[in-house]
Amino acid sequence: ELPPSEFMQVADSTWLVLSVISNGREPPGCQATGVTKIARSVIAPLAEHHVSVLMLSTYQTDFILVRERDLPVVIHTLAGEFDIYKEESGESVPVTCDDVSNGFLKPKPAASPTLHPVQSPQTRFCVLTVAPDTLPAIATMLIDVLFYSHSPPWDAATGSQDLDSITFFSFSLIEGYISIVMDAETQKRFPSDLLLTSSTGELWRMVRIGGQPLGFDECGIVAQIAEPLAAADISAYYISTFNFDHALVPEEGIAEVIQLLQQRQESGR
Repeated sequence: ELPPSEFMQVADSTWLVLSVISNGREPPGCQATGVTKIARSVIAPLAEHHVSVLMLSTYQTDFILVRERDLPVVIHTLAGEFDIYKEESGESVPVTCDDVSNGFLKPKPAASPTLHPVQSPQTRFCVLTVAPDTLPAIATMLIDVLFYSHSPPWDAATGSQDLDSITFFSFSLIEGYISIVMDAETQKRFPSDLLLTSSTGELWRMVRIGGQPLGFDECGIVAQIAEPLAAADISAYYISTFNFDHALVPEEGIAEVIQLLQQRQESGR
C-alpha cells in the first residue's frame, strides 16, 4: 500500500517465514541460543543446497526467511530432520515432500561462497522486550529514536560510516510480541521499569558482515558466521537487513568471536 517513490527500494522476491520450534531433543548442556541453536540443523543444510536466507532473531525466538520460489528445495532439504507444517486459515497443516515434488529442481552446483569481511564496533547493545500494553508509554521515544535521532557522520572520503560507534536500532512486532535491540546509551532514554531483559541483564557486542551491500542472491552468508559460533557453543542473535547482516554476541566473548571469524577467513584463502 506504500506509494511508489524514488526514495524506497523493494527487493523483487517474495519471502516466506520459517519458524523453528524445538521438540526438546537438544543435547543436555547445550547453552547456545539464537542462530547458533539452528546452525547445524537448518542454516548449514540450506546453504549446502544453495538457498539464500534472511535471518531475524528476536527476544522470543528466531525466524528464517526464504524466497517463495525456493520453498520446494527448502522442504526437500529439511524434511528428513523436521516435521514441516504450513499455516492455512490459522491452522497448522502437515507438509510432505510429495506436496511440492512437481516444483522441485535439483540445485545446480555453486561456486564457493565469498568470505565477507567482518567489523566490530565498540558499541554495546541490549536485547529487550516490552509488554504490549505499556507500548503507548514509550511510543514518543520510539518514534524519536526510529525517525529523528542522528546517525554517525558519513565519511565522504571513504564512503562509509565510522564503525567505532554504529547506530543500530531494531524494533519488531510479531504476533503481539515485541522485540527491541538498542545500544546501551539509547536504553538510558527509556523508563527502566518498562523494558524487560533476561535476568542476567547481559550486554551484547555486534559483528557486522559485509564491506558493501550483500544483496539477496548469495548463499551461505549466515552459515559462515553461525557455524563457527555453534562449534564454539557461543550464543548469537542474527539480524539480516536490506544491506548488511549483523550478529550480536555476548560482550565477554567478543574477542573469541573475532578470533574465530578471522581464522575462518584465513583458512578460506
